[in-house]
Amino acid sequence: MKFFVDTAEIKEIEALAATGLLDGVTTNPSLVAKSGRKFIDVLKDICAVVKGPVSAEVTATDQKTMLAEGRKLAKVADNIAVKVPLTPDGLKTCKALSSEGTMVNVTLCFSPAQAILTAKAGATFVSPFVGRLDDIGSSGMELIRDIVTIYRQYPHFKTEVLVASVRGPMHVVEAAKMGADIATVPPNVLWQMFKNPLTEAGLAAFLADWKKTGQSILD
Repeated sequence: MKFFVDTAEIKEIEALAATGLLDGVTTNPSLVAKSGRKFIDVLKDICAVVKGPVSAEVTATDQKTMLAEGRKLAKVADNIAVKVPLTPDGLKTCKALSSEGTMVNVTLCFSPAQAILTAKAGATFVSPFVGRLDDIGSSGMELIRDIVTIYRQYPHFKTEVLVASVRGPMHVVEAAKMGADIATVPPNVLWQMFKNPLTEAGLAAFLADWKKTGQSILD
């Protein structure tokens, strides 16, 4: 499974990239607004740090303007994936951009039927939102299971399942068990995945025993 981080904060991205475990970045208008910076400047900085896909979302809702925005965003860097909404105009834009060789991330997927249309439109990624479905009493992880199952029936579908709206490490674990390709997670969730109280307790015990020996490996 690949890990993308869902943020537009360059310092957070740099810290996670330094672990060697980061495969890409997803942004959206809300995240960019929180950064307080110009959109294109933010994208350039992120693409300079991360070599994997960096999702940049269009803000238009009509196909003509979406396509113009998408083409402009794609010119920022070779690793830009243009993000479009899962609407008729969004999928038409996806089809056009994909045919031009641009990576496309279709976002706001909430049903298997939408995921089928996304794959047929030639998207690079589909982003099902698990947390938002959980919020309304539906099962976000069941959606992931359905999409992965459907895509496996059709080898010519090349769209990767990018699990979004992740709320905690267990969303990532469950998605990995189902065979999802990618999880995009907030920085705090990725850091949480490192932690376990037994790891911390075990390390503390080892270090205490080592200290008693009075030795240093570097001496």
